Amino acid sequence: MTVKFSDRHFRAALVQLRAGRAIAPNLDQAEALIRQAAEGGAEYVQTPENTALMELEPERVLALVQPEAVSVPLARLRSLAAELGIWLHVGSLGIKIGEGRVANRSFVIDPQGEIAARYDKLHMFDVDLAGGESYRESQYYGPGSKAVIAELPFGCLGMTICYDLRFPGLYRTLATEGANLIAIPAAFTKQTGQAHWYVLVRARAIETGAFVLAATQGGLHENGRETFGHSMIVSPWGEVLAEAGEDPEVIFADIDLAASDEARARIPSLKHGRDFEIEIARPVLRPVQKEAS
Repeated sequence: MTVKFSDRHFRAALVQLRAGRAIAPNLDQAEALIRQAAEGGAEYVQTPENTALMELEPERVLALVQPEAVSVPLARLRSLAAELGIWLHVGSLGIKIGEGRVANRSFVIDPQGEIAARYDKLHMFDVDLAGGESYRESQYYGPGSKAVIAELPFGCLGMTICYDLRFPGLYRTLATEGANLIAIPAAFTKQTGQAHWYVLVRARAIETGAFVLAATQGGLHENGRETFGHSMIVSPWGEVLAEAGEDPEVIFADIDLAASDEARARIPSLKHGRDFEIEIARPVLRPVQKEAS
């Protein structure tokens, strides 16, 4: 199957998963849904963060992931992209980068199965949530050091992953450097997703005047973690064009990048940024004078 691309118009699909602790069944699930996306006419297909493995124990992560050159999940997904003739954006895979260190790495794979772009997650999710829910990505993941924009036939894709969503400066930089599409593959926790997912994803689209494509994990995972789901495609004006529920599925939207140009023309805030200094005003505290009784 070979997809014909049209200038600045394309069909996007997001694959929502519920990955577990074993790589092979995760890839089977991902492949079935990627094929469904291609059959639905998608030219660009995105999977979530942690496509091949959802694991919280550092020892198991380190035992299961491989260097990029010999990564079984990456090889299988590259072959699938070539077979289907699609741009396949693998939200992230764990890639061994040294003794005891792993990159949370996103890949854009072209329709020939070649790697067109790589991005290592910049911001590590080291947080303590209510109810004892705690995460320390930096224990074994090494953060990336650069932002990445992938030039695709139909637009420029700014690559980010999950917790990056909370750092708006990254998105403004991607947009001012030419990105009119923003990817946010994620595995948002249910707790934080219920509170912040909708407002943050829509805000990133509105602030940048870009389409946001955010494929996520969803539901209760084998490792006991619960993710929010609700993969979303959002227009540059902040409209939700497609949204998933909590279960594994595929969602679609037809993208016309003229909408990004129009949004940026209506609200040209990307052109209006200014450098500034910070002044901290500290009032002088004076003792209160009491009146004589």
